[in-house]
Amino acid sequence: MRIGNVYRPEVFGCDADDRLTEVAQRMIEKNVGSLAVLDGDRVIGIITERDLVAALADPQEPGDPAAMTAAAYASTTIKTAHPDEDSRDVAKRMLDEGIRHLPVEEDGRMVGMVSMRDLLALETWAT
Repeated sequence: MRIGNVYRPEVFGCDADDRLTEVAQRMIEKNVGSLAVLDGDRVIGIITERDLVAALADPQEPGDPAAMTAAAYASTTIKTAHPDEDSRDVAKRMLDEGIRHLPVEEDGRMVGMVSMRDLLALETWAT
């Protein structure tokens, strides 16, 4: 099945200078485990629940999450999927790379996000 039939076709993101408290609140409001860090409609990073935990536990940078930025803790090596890609190929790539959230891009802009949960649901419902 194509990723275009699986991914969440909504872009939930934040700006690089958004504070971690804002990022966490947005994740809660949108009921998601990651946000794209955006520059316009271009993905420049991904910040996840794990990144938030790492920021809070960082002994090198103890501080107030209200003063810490998304850019300081976001992953900036961005892997993406295309809506026409096969879901099994994307799932394998995510497993191989240890990625739980993958932006979906089309024509150079982010159109949504696919998660391991989305792919697990597809596999479960397909049987």
